[in-house]
Order: sequence, then C-alpha cells, then structure tokens
Amino acid sequence: MTSENFKLTKIKQHFSKNSLSDIKGEVNREIVKLKPHIKPGSRIALAVGSRGIKNLVTVVKEVAQYIIAQNAFPFIVPAMGSHGDATAFGQQAVLEGYGISEKTIGIPVLSSMEVVEMPQGESPVPVYLDKNVFESDGVILIGRVKPHTDFHGRYESGLVKMSVIGIGKEKQASAIHEYGIYGLSTLIPLAAKQLYKSGKVLGGIALVENGYDDTMLVSVLTTDEFFEKEPVLLDIARKNMASLPVFDIDLLIIDKMGKDISGVGIDTNIIGRMKITGQKEPERPFIKSIVVADLTDESHGNAIGLGLADVITRKLYDKIDFSSTYINAITSSFLERAKIPVVARNDREAFDVALRSCGYLIKGEEKIIRIKDTLHLDELYVSRSVLDFLKNNPEIESIVDNVNLFQGEKEFAPF
Repeated sequence: MTSENFKLTKIKQHFSKNSLSDIKGEVNREIVKLKPHIKPGSRIALAVGSRGIKNLVTVVKEVAQYIIAQNAFPFIVPAMGSHGDATAFGQQAVLEGYGISEKTIGIPVLSSMEVVEMPQGESPVPVYLDKNVFESDGVILIGRVKPHTDFHGRYESGLVKMSVIGIGKEKQASAIHEYGIYGLSTLIPLAAKQLYKSGKVLGGIALVENGYDDTMLVSVLTTDEFFEKEPVLLDIARKNMASLPVFDIDLLIIDKMGKDISGVGIDTNIIGRMKITGQKEPERPFIKSIVVADLTDESHGNAIGLGLADVITRKLYDKIDFSSTYINAITSSFLERAKIPVVARNDREAFDVALRSCGYLIKGEEKIIRIKDTLHLDELYVSRSVLDFLKNNPEIESIVDNVNLFQGEKEFAPF
C-alpha cells in the first residue's frame, strides 16, 4: 500500500485512574517527615532534575513554601549530570523550560558545574557534590521514581541515582559512566552510601506516575529510608507504567522525542530497544522500523536517543544541537544512541522509507502504530491489522475510524 491513501484508527487505552486529586495537600501531609532536618536560619537546597514531570512546579513550590514557614532559606539547584550542554547556564535553562525559576517558585536558582570532592571511603569511585549543596545546610531531592532507560536493577531512576549522577554533576556522571552498565547498576548505590555519610542529603520527595503520566503517589523519604523504600516505589511505578497495546509491530511512528519525555529522548522500556553494547535487548516489543518526526523545544537541541530510530525527518535533524547531544552521549559512553539514522526530507518520505525497510508486507496487513511520544500512550493510532488483534480487549476503545495519516503532500496530519 502506498502512503498516499493510508488510513489509521484512533484508539484509547484505558489505564488505572488512580491519580491524586490534591497534589498540594499530599505534599504538605508528607513533607512534615523532614521537619526535624530543617532548622531555623538554615540554607536548604532543593535538587530538581532534567525530566518533564507532571505537577513538578506545584511540588517544588509547596516544598519551598514549607521550608520558608520553618524560618529557613530554600534555593534550587539543577540536579543534572551532563544535561544542558554541561554548563551552568544550560542547566538553568532546562529548569526554566519546565517552569522552574526564581520568578515562578519565588526562591533563588543557583546553577553551577563546580563540585567538591567528598571523602571516598569504601566507594570504588570518587564522590563529588555540587558546590552550592556542599556550602548549604543540606539538600532535599525532588524526583520521579520509574524504570530506567539504560539498565534494570534494585535502584533505577529515582532518588538514589539523583544523589550521585544529579548532585554530583558532570564530573560524577563521567566517573560513573566510565564503568558502563556496571557503574549504573552497582557503583551508584555504593557512591550514594558514602555520600550519605556526609549528612548533606536530608531526604527526598519521590513522585510516582501512572499510565496517564499523572501523579499517583507522593512519598517523602528520609535519607535512611532511600535504600529500603525506593525499590518498593519502583515496583509500583513499573506495574502502573503504560505500554504499547501489542508487542509485534512492523512500523512505529513517534511524532516527537525529547529530554523532557525521557532521559534518552525515547523511552527504551516502551520501544524495546536499548542500543548499549553488551546489554541484552528486551524481548518485547519487537519493532521492525521506527520513525521519529520531530524534537521537542524543551530539549534545547539535545537529541540523545535519535540512534534508537531507523528514520528521522529533516525537520528533526535541523533542530539538533550536536554539542549538547554529544556531551550527553559521550558522558554516558553509549554512543549508539547518538548515531544519525536515515534522514528523510519530510514525514511522507520518512514513512515510505521506514515501511520499505520492513521487508515484504501483505497489503492491508501492515502492523503500524503512531504515538505522540513514549510518555503519552493513552491515545494512539493503529492500522487495521492491529485493530483486529485488539478487538476483544476490554481496555481498548475505538475513537475515530479511517483517519488520514497525512495532511497534504508531505506532512503527517495533526495528532
């Protein structure tokens, strides 16, 4: 079938509707657990990372206001390794892109790449700490707990990792990533354990999201609870994570990728591709070809993860800041993820090239799915073959049939 008249059906996936209705109230009920660690007159850093997290502004603002109410003085630090082009200005810009600034939160943002080397102790790698955090009376981490895009283990994306890669800045990220997957899965907890001995990490606000990308859980942990309770939260996050409705796909069209969507631009847990030398690829989903059409503005040109795709558009390619992308890729050491796929002139050509690469497909039986991005999977488009497979699935609702894939000669129709 040619792309000229290709039609899809828009469907809705139904996930558990277990989001919190009162985020402010939940944060304020939980934050009291850290009251003993917030002394009047103390300077408290709030570490905020480089992920697009639902309700992040609300959470950060409520935590800041609580600290102020304790007669203490909060400020924000970017908790990022090499993101934001590994510069103080770039990392501050990343936070501003998520609505985190002195204007919106009402407290200073102190962004710096300077670190202080901490006692290494039994850690196999040097331990570093953001200089602004070191000079404060302690730091509270604010981050999401979810399955990681590079590895799987007891501690993945969450407060333990943020304690090391985040507030250790680019220098700590490089030290850990030098060891590849072993560094991420094994050395991060060891470095974190050593860092906690300093007493600088006061605790953290762990956020868990459901299949709709909504906040379903706010859990405030003291540092002593990180190692015991974060794996429980990770298991909850994994069970509530969205996924594609089928696991055998010829062509997946992803409208946008970006750092605000996933740390690697495209969530590897969704597409079943890791592209890490020596790391076994997931068994499912199996996707023959992936097209990515665009890069989010919030990525500031960082297109890390484009190597997970087979075809991208010129529109996406022209937005790439190679300096930012390569710093991120080189720091991680996973270079495959920064390699450039086939660059098509427009959406239509990208579709045709990718579909051709799937090999012989019987007309009308192509298994094609189109998604907005890997973070939003509640509404998506599927071909007739996929729809037929899902017809008896009670969690799938057909919304609109026979939707044109293209608008005009070259572009995908609006999602």
